[in-house]
Amino acid sequence: MIMEVFVSDIVIQEASRGDDAQAEHRLKMLRAFRVLEIDDEIKELAHRFLQAGIIPGKCPEDALHIAVAAANGIDVIVTWNFKHINNPFVRKSIRRIVESNDWMCPEICSPEEFLGDEI
Repeated sequence: MIMEVFVSDIVIQEASRGDDAQAEHRLKMLRAFRVLEIDDEIKELAHRFLQAGIIPGKCPEDALHIAVAAANGIDVIVTWNFKHINNPFVRKSIRRIVESNDWMCPEICSPEEFLGDEI
């Protein structure tokens, strides 16, 4: 199976933080992936997650990760964020809001779930 990996502007911003040498290494690794931009439509969807209380207001980046994936038809979000994104209660609410906007909701899973026996 061939898979294409995408990242968003917000991933680039997050990777730029912290120790300069480590940030440079992270950014170098991310150059291989297509960057999805965040537009007003994506910001509006992210705002809906925050407004509904699905994603805490102190974590707008988490809402943007989900919104950019949904708006771009990304099939899967792979994350270790079990608190705000990858838990059954949040996933159900995310799906409801994404689908109410006539988009397909990405599947949300951990790297272990995604890769299975390939780890």
